[in-house]
Amino acid sequence: MTAYRCPGCDYIYDEAKGAPREGFPPGTPFSDIPDDWCCPDCAVREKVDFETSPIGVNR
Repeated sequence: MTAYRCPGCDYIYDEAKGAPREGFPPGTPFSDIPDDWCCPDCAVREKVDFETSPIGVNR
């Protein structure tokens, strides 16, 4: 599993953890998230702006 980081606020989307408050259960691949999804913390960056991040980074 991979993690993805928002370059605007450093929010981490970890595929293993998912984002339950956003409706994405643990194990949801980043590719399954809609393309128009925005960062839940800053709402500024879109999915295409996220960068891969090393696993083990907690936020």
